[in-house]
Amino acid sequence: MNARILSDLTVPLTALIALEAKFSHLPAPNVDFCPVYPDRLRLSLHDDLGAFEAWREALNIDPAAVVHRVQGGGGTRVLKVHGQFAGADIELVGFTPIPALEPVVAGSGAVS
Repeated sequence: MNARILSDLTVPLTALIALEAKFSHLPAPNVDFCPVYPDRLRLSLHDDLGAFEAWREALNIDPAAVVHRVQGGGGTRVLKVHGQFAGADIELVGFTPIPALEPVVAGSGAVS
């Protein structure tokens, strides 16, 4: 495998600068990029699906494209979607805890 250099990440770095210029009012996401996927910029948001939704709308990504999964033994909801911005593949990911269900006591409920 050929060694990658920093300039191989020009696409996501340029997209990040453009995102900051256009969407500086949005919640700050965690930002990741790596030489394995040199055209991808990953924005992840934790504990706030409203922030995920704000970014999805700002990036004009179709809500029908969002994939919903559960991880952490059913304790974490994960939303993921890909879009394009400034030549980069944007991977937008939202994580939020799923509240534990309260146990139902036998005999409680509607009275007939």
